[in-house]
Amino acid sequence: MNSFTLCLRAVLPAFLIIMAGYASKRAGFVREADIPIMNKMAYRAFMPVMCFYNVYQSDITSAIRPALLAYSVVGVLCVYALSWLYARFFVGQRNRRGVVIQGLYRSNFLIIGLSFAEGLMPGESLGCIAVCGALIVPLFNILAVATLEAYNGETPDKKRVLLNILQNPLLLGSVAGAAFLFTGLTLPEPVALAVRQMGQSASPLLLFLLGAFFRFGNARSHLRELLAVCLGRLVIVPALTLGVAALMGFRGLEFVTLMALFASSAAGNSFTMAQQMGGDADLAGDIVVMTSLFCSLTMFLWSLLFLRLGLY
Repeated sequence: MNSFTLCLRAVLPAFLIIMAGYASKRAGFVREADIPIMNKMAYRAFMPVMCFYNVYQSDITSAIRPALLAYSVVGVLCVYALSWLYARFFVGQRNRRGVVIQGLYRSNFLIIGLSFAEGLMPGESLGCIAVCGALIVPLFNILAVATLEAYNGETPDKKRVLLNILQNPLLLGSVAGAAFLFTGLTLPEPVALAVRQMGQSASPLLLFLLGAFFRFGNARSHLRELLAVCLGRLVIVPALTLGVAALMGFRGLEFVTLMALFASSAAGNSFTMAQQMGGDADLAGDIVVMTSLFCSLTMFLWSLLFLRLGLY
């Protein structure tokens, strides 16, 4: 019963905030036209502050974990390779292949995943998650741009991809936090309080906006691809990556970080990228909606299983 309560406490708050966002849009409190603007504000203003503070208030040994970072990168690349093979041989329409690949390898790590990690490890320093996110999110973006442009019939613009990486707000926030951490600089107390409060509001705000983003399209035309991505993203990918991580000896906060990375839903901004780069936007939107809804159940079950196995 204690295990059940702990896992439910980790998953339920995120689910309720998502549903509050959806209900607010349905009630007319949030206009659909405002959601992209609010999401951009949250991504460019609140999330970098969250990443900065998570690194800034950590100690170096907890924030920088080479084995965790290496496994995260290799794991994402392996999942990407398997996703590419699946899409290449089992997805017929070209404009759906990049969307399916994105849905399988690219998780909502720093929105749903971070909220989940906070619930499972209350009171723990989450600096290692912020550092991991600063490395993984740009990798997600590089692979997404290259994949969507490849299946759109265009050659990826290397200069643009590099510029996007260097200007990534999450990377900049984490680098700034690391600079303070390594140099020993401290913020004045009023500034530190403002940064902490702003950072703490980032995750609930983004979960709320994710719920407001929900739109339910006609899934019948792409039901096969949608079901395959939901099964792959929420069941197969976590089973493979977390099973290997357990065998390799990852435990505690490191294992929870990997759960947040590999077991969370498809990234919300994958819909926007697909829409802007010639992918099947209806399929991309349904992937975000359905994986976000079902990941509350699957992450609860994964967390309960791994807690019973003593992995965190």
